[in-house]
Amino acid sequence: MIEILDVCKTYGTGNRALRDINITIEDGEFVFIMGRSGSGKTTLLRLLVKEEEPTSGEIIVNDRELRCMPRRHIPRYRRSLGIVFQDFRLLKDRNVFENVAFAQRVVGASSRAIRESVPEMLKLVGLSAKYKSLPQHLSGGEQQRVAIARALINRPEVLLADEPTGNLDYQNAVEIMDLLWDINQMGTTVVVVTHSQEMVDLMGGRVITLDKGQVLSDEIRDGFRDED
Repeated sequence: MIEILDVCKTYGTGNRALRDINITIEDGEFVFIMGRSGSGKTTLLRLLVKEEEPTSGEIIVNDRELRCMPRRHIPRYRRSLGIVFQDFRLLKDRNVFENVAFAQRVVGASSRAIRESVPEMLKLVGLSAKYKSLPQHLSGGEQQRVAIARALINRPEVLLADEPTGNLDYQNAVEIMDLLWDINQMGTTVVVVTHSQEMVDLMGGRVITLDKGQVLSDEIRDGFRDED
């Protein structure tokens, strides 16, 4: 569970990025956090991964209160999350297999565990045949699939996706959203930060809209697919 309780964030410049934010995300939910540029959604994500600290309020992720977390525990906490970015952030000099395996090597997984789990994860994201390919030889959609596999390889309870379709054409964007939905159906909590009204309208579900640092709405929407 993610609990964001009366959270405010004011930067040193005086910019009030978040104002009295209250959001609860239950285990296993799929949630969109929407908003235009400057709405506060990126700041909220940075607070969740503990790249920033709130000015006031509490953030509790899976029973861990982030403000009270010792600095030495932050790397372990971040590894308990799966994080996917708009720009993929793949290692260009390593092939698909090694990019996914890298996340396991960081946590000290055995070679045997890596040999067993990476092919399984590549099968999940539909890239079994591309395991030897370098990132520059993949399409944008394929690169994002590698990034998702890497984010999931250590079995996180929560997957945070920051504008995951921002660099993709419509068809690839739909396929990535379908993949995230399938991952959610397997039990992973998925939080997608986006400004794409098109993807939100397509998928539907719970949509939290931020505006000028405040929660403008928190609602369940029907998607176009619900009409099929």
